[in-house]
Amino acid sequence: MNERLLDRTEAAAFLADLGLKTTAKGLAKRAVIGGGPRFRKLGSRCLYAPSDLRAWFNESLSEPRSSTSDAPSAEGDQ
Repeated sequence: MNERLLDRTEAAAFLADLGLKTTAKGLAKRAVIGGGPRFRKLGSRCLYAPSDLRAWFNESLSEPRSSTSDAPSAEGDQ
């Protein structure tokens, strides 16, 4: 891995640049309950690779729709 790992505050800012508003506290909560991006531990610190943040963001997106009333696809898109 040649990426610089980001701490939670930096990871939240990175996700905000992609269009997803979140906070370091929100990422910490997802690290406990699940459903958040992959991270690595360095002592007590959680560090995030930008590629993992991008992948999680992209996996969270629905398929393109032309209307808000379009039904979710069979793949479970939201």
